[in-house]
Amino acid sequence: MERTILHIDINGCYANIECLHRPEIRDKPVAVGGDVEARHGIILAKNEHAKKFRIKTGEAIWQAKQKCPDLIVIPPHFDLYLRFSRLARAIYSDYSDRVEPFGLDEAWVDVTGNTALTGTGEALAHEIRKRVRFELGITVSIGVSYNKIFAKLGSDYKKPDAVTVFTKENYRDVVWPLPVSDLLYVGRATERKLRYYGIYTIGQLAQTSPRTLHGWFGKVGLILHMFANGEDASPVAHTGDESVIKSIGNSTTTPRDLENEEDAKIICYMLCESVAERMRESGFLARTVQITLRDKDLFSFERQMKLETPTCLASQLHKAAMELLRANYGWQKPLRSIGVRAADLMSAGSPVQFTMFEDPAKIAKLERLERTVDDIRRRFGHYSIVRAVTTSDKTLTNINPKDDHTIHPVGYFKPA
Repeated sequence: MERTILHIDINGCYANIECLHRPEIRDKPVAVGGDVEARHGIILAKNEHAKKFRIKTGEAIWQAKQKCPDLIVIPPHFDLYLRFSRLARAIYSDYSDRVEPFGLDEAWVDVTGNTALTGTGEALAHEIRKRVRFELGITVSIGVSYNKIFAKLGSDYKKPDAVTVFTKENYRDVVWPLPVSDLLYVGRATERKLRYYGIYTIGQLAQTSPRTLHGWFGKVGLILHMFANGEDASPVAHTGDESVIKSIGNSTTTPRDLENEEDAKIICYMLCESVAERMRESGFLARTVQITLRDKDLFSFERQMKLETPTCLASQLHKAAMELLRANYGWQKPLRSIGVRAADLMSAGSPVQFTMFEDPAKIAKLERLERTVDDIRRRFGHYSIVRAVTTSDKTLTNINPKDDHTIHPVGYFKPA
């Protein structure tokens, strides 16, 4: 039986939920962003009125204000967004026991067994769309397809409050002309490399030989070829198998083997900065740090530790990561790969209990410093400002772990 999978995306999730609770701003350009008073931080979400001014998610607030001086910027309220996310998923669960979240505002729903009783996937999608609008007061866009990748493409294809269907009969005509950057797992670095080889559309990617793509990208190249051809067979997880956002992490296979702690220290700093910046962008603090180590013989293991105080600081993530490395690795063999993950996440707006040995004012100052570094890098590029420790070995630091690696807060691949 051919599967029927929906991908449901809450339109402008954060901004539209804020507008729902503040009707007086509903018809004005609104964005949710970071530290508004200090004029730094980034745009996390925007409503349809703000989109008309070409305001982009991820750009600095001051840049958005230049485009739209009347832009209303509201600080995020993640507990509120989480409540709406759960309410939306409760509606989805009326149609299937397979509801798999992909962040706070997105989810896949496998309705394969339901279409025989209640109609087509498109009809179900319209029913869900109308229920969300009526019961929650917000809108969703829904993609309908026979696999998860094309379903997600469908939810992005037409917004807001819309349903798009991609089938085995029409995907070559509709999906293949789309920019290759629209495909899941094609980040900026991958797009640049594909464009270098003359590949601009999903169709061009689909028609490139798997052997060629494997030569360019390794295993990821084969995955991208499969995605572009609609051959994704990954299942939608059962409801409750995954929390909304469990962790944010990054890892890298290093340009050369790491021979000692000093080498590892450099890579850990780069990874921790990437993870910390993502946490600040998403409004989270971490209560646990995990490292993954793989030696030159490809033996790997993970270790983790609980933090005394939740944090979004790269310096504190790095301190914990290095403590784990020192306690668990004896350097009998060089390391080939390191990963750092911030787990057990909580909203940055939640109260934090500091220990008696910590200075909250100093921690707040460090956070402002790291946010300033984030802003400088967004404006002038990743290498415009770097830690001194990372300049000691140019071979190891010739990577940009944030922009050159597409990392999703929730992993795409799930066990069946």
